[in-house]
Amino acid sequence: MSATPIALKAMLGTYPGTAAFRSGALATPLATIDFADVAVPNTAFKRTVRALEFDFSELAIVTFLIAKAHGKPLVLMPNVIVGRFQHPYLCYNAERGKLGPDDLNGKRIGVRSYSVTTVSWIRGMLVQDHGLDIDRVQWVTFEEGHVAEFVDPSNCVRASGAKSMEQMLLDGELDAAVIGGTPKDPRIQPVWPDPEAAGRAWGERNRAIQINHMVVVKASLSRERPDVVRELYRLLCDSKKAAGLGKPGTADALPTGVEANRRNLEVAIESVFAQRLIPRRFSVDELFDDVTQAFV
Repeated sequence: MSATPIALKAMLGTYPGTAAFRSGALATPLATIDFADVAVPNTAFKRTVRALEFDFSELAIVTFLIAKAHGKPLVLMPNVIVGRFQHPYLCYNAERGKLGPDDLNGKRIGVRSYSVTTVSWIRGMLVQDHGLDIDRVQWVTFEEGHVAEFVDPSNCVRASGAKSMEQMLLDGELDAAVIGGTPKDPRIQPVWPDPEAAGRAWGERNRAIQINHMVVVKASLSRERPDVVRELYRLLCDSKKAAGLGKPGTADALPTGVEANRRNLEVAIESVFAQRLIPRRFSVDELFDDVTQAFV
């Protein structure tokens, strides 16, 4: 196996757990890494799965599962980069009357894209815990999915005009919407009355966290330079430690390793399959290859 350094093109956001790696404070003699200048990582996910632009990339878990279903040559690494419960992000206009998570059948729900990860987690929770029939909702989308081959279901419509989801909620054109940040208008409130408590309860019931973003590498890189992939994993782990995250005895919202993420991935796969976003249930092990499967 050659130890010759190689040049890698990467896309990775700067978070507490990645800051030391992303800044260059942690490095490897096996590779020089050119990080793409991307302020908001999810805006580059299409570049990851369509053009296969990056050797090493942050990627949303649902986008990865759909990409795998369409044969994209990417391999998962068992590093959670972003994880959070999604309950706060489903919102409605309280000025128009009370709306709870049991009230959404037959409604119009705005989403950035049908197949993005936050939306998929929320839709899965509504199905599992509140009896939502996803076919009885009109999903109003604002952009296409990350994976070009994915086709939105027939009950999706594209929003027309230049209005934001917040404005469409205020104008009564949407009943609810998945809004990624904090709404600017106080009339826009979370559909779950106590989203933090709902998130904790979901985690206890499912014995899992809701993964947002993990890391992928090109299958060719893992096949040809497993030494480099092992170094990337080490750098991610060391960067997380440098931030003081994942200390023994504390809850880890960003678990590392295949076994630490097995249950989280099982729950994600089941939810995505139940929503018909992928054609079959993947096993957790087939998301990895012989190199990344060994990361514990």
